[in-house]
Amino acid sequence: MPLTILAQITAQPGKEALVRAELEKLIPITRAEEGCIQYDLHVDNSNPGFFVFYENWQNRELWQTHMNAPHLTAYMAATDGAVADFTLNEMTGIG
Repeated sequence: MPLTILAQITAQPGKEALVRAELEKLIPITRAEEGCIQYDLHVDNSNPGFFVFYENWQNRELWQTHMNAPHLTAYMAATDGAVADFTLNEMTGIG
């Protein structure tokens, strides 16, 4: 069954540009991954430090592979201390 991920990232004040640049680096690499159906990054129109990834994956196992990929590890290292809050929801479509 397909898996939808809603990932919300809030940058620390003054770190918005850094976090955005690092998030943008993930897009082409992740879209090429096995199992990735959709991987779209959004930024809040009134808060440039609030980002949302809307993702769709073929299944949870392939998403888990993504979460352990080297480019995610590199993102975590590059943004260490720059992210104020991170919320992730694993979701299933119902209609």
